[in-house]
Amino acid sequence: MSIFFLQLNILVDTGSSNFAVAGAPNAELTTYFDSEKSSTYMPLGIEVSVKYTQGSWIGTLGTDIITMPKGINGTYTINIATISQSDNFFLKGIKWQGILGLAYDALAKILGGIEPSLYKGEIWYTPIQREWYYQVEILKLEVGGQNLNLDCKEYNSDKAIVDSGTTLLRLPEKVFSAVVEAIIQSSLIQEFPSGFWSGTQLACWVKTEKPWTFFPEISIYLRDENVSRSFRITILPQLYIQPVLEYGQNLACYRFGISSSNNALVIGATVMEGFYVIFDRAQKRVGFALSTCAAILLSKPGKKLKKLEIDGSPVSEIKGPFTTADVASTCVSTISLHEPLLWIVSYTLMSFCGLVLLVLVILLLLPPRCRHHYTDNDIVNDESSLVRHRWK
Repeated sequence: MSIFFLQLNILVDTGSSNFAVAGAPNAELTTYFDSEKSSTYMPLGIEVSVKYTQGSWIGTLGTDIITMPKGINGTYTINIATISQSDNFFLKGIKWQGILGLAYDALAKILGGIEPSLYKGEIWYTPIQREWYYQVEILKLEVGGQNLNLDCKEYNSDKAIVDSGTTLLRLPEKVFSAVVEAIIQSSLIQEFPSGFWSGTQLACWVKTEKPWTFFPEISIYLRDENVSRSFRITILPQLYIQPVLEYGQNLACYRFGISSSNNALVIGATVMEGFYVIFDRAQKRVGFALSTCAAILLSKPGKKLKKLEIDGSPVSEIKGPFTTADVASTCVSTISLHEPLLWIVSYTLMSFCGLVLLVLVILLLLPPRCRHHYTDNDIVNDESSLVRHRWK
């Protein structure tokens, strides 16, 4: 994307609703947008502060002209927040200098369309359950081909969303624990430090050894537009056992690309990197297909099977359809399964406060004649009957 002839790489984020670019020097960035050098920039004098699940930034709002060189080729005047301060937002090694939020009710102009050259095979669509995040319905998870056998509402507690702005695959705590346990049971590695699963430690192998052969594939089943069917997206270890740095001459170190979440299951970049993902707001659905990046097409009798391969090793696949007869008619929770007590307490306190407020309002509105007024006879002093008759 270009802003006043300055080329910038922009992260497209389906979980937020702001367009913001670096507006000041940053140690992790090679370039930034200097609004004072743009003759087309118009300041609006509004300060913007945004906090994400990880990271935050502060900036000022203005307008400028942007140019999109690929896909929807054209020039547009839009609102831009220039980031002046940030915390844990521009991370080490990133290749982008800004973020474009495409969540609901966010943009005056909707950028869209399907580019046929970017995917191969059939597009599988799952309905959007609620138009706030791109919320979908997950029916089950498998690790190494084995069903976790959890209640499907656990996967959707309190929501399950597809979010390009989230780096990892994030799972509710109960689901995360079940996935880790299943990986440990099916992994060829007998002992593994707990810090690797929690994200506090890296695991290192010699560079000539590929660790992906030690880990199982992970499959996510999504409800199809035909609610009696589902389809499966699968990521192989190459996507969730992620290389992050080299140590010395012989070691390569990896992180676990899955983390626990307190409030949602999030299909983030760990999964999305294996697919061409379509956010179809008009038809209220999210589509998955295989990217054409180093893709080859395979087939299997009775099922449609597509795989994406990198360096000859498959990293993702889509398969379906499957019947949904073995799952509940709906797996979407209307309330978080893990926090019902907090909701009950909250509503109870709200009701109590409302009752107290009502009593106070009634007392304030009482007419004066309904209130007791003290007279001289009511006053207890040395001349009162109480004192006069006390010694009798």
